[in-house]
Amino acid sequence: MHFKLIIALTEDTITDKIVDAAKQKGATGSTVITSAKGEGINASKTFFGLSLETQRDVVLLLVEEHLSRDVLEVIAEVGEFDASPGSGIAFSIDVDDAVGVSHQVSELTEIVEEEI
Repeated sequence: MHFKLIIALTEDTITDKIVDAAKQKGATGSTVITSAKGEGINASKTFFGLSLETQRDVVLLLVEEHLSRDVLEVIAEVGEFDASPGSGIAFSIDVDDAVGVSHQVSELTEIVEEEI
């Protein structure tokens, strides 16, 4: 079984919605790293020298490769990444190997067989 790692950088207010939507599309779990900081093309706004940045989260999802595109698309849709500049980004990278997921393989096999 081959996997992809989906990484979503998003506002902390919609992290739970993104994780829930990803699980509905076949993701079996997630890791969320809170209090991330980043900057896009436009600099963050300030007020009397204080930053008005919103909190960001990093969402990591190890997803079976056949499900990865659907998961990535639902993340973009729920997060409104294309509709609202600065709302977040998501991307996937290939995973050469993974351990600790053998207990999920049987469940994933059934899900992937239905998709194919």
